[in-house]
Amino acid sequence: MVAIVDPDECLGCGPCVDACPVDAITINDDDLAIIDPDLCTDCGECVDACPTEAISME
Repeated sequence: MVAIVDPDECLGCGPCVDACPVDAITINDDDLAIIDPDLCTDCGECVDACPTEAISME
């Protein structure tokens, strides 16, 4: 499994970045969370931290 961002729901607000223990998430210039699948450990912390429920595990 890996965390996936729904670009229609993501606000680029950043709680997921702060919650990620391995720094796998950045916010791009379009205010969209980008998750590096090579760094993601599938912990789900970002899913819990996202206030808009834009991140899911797939």
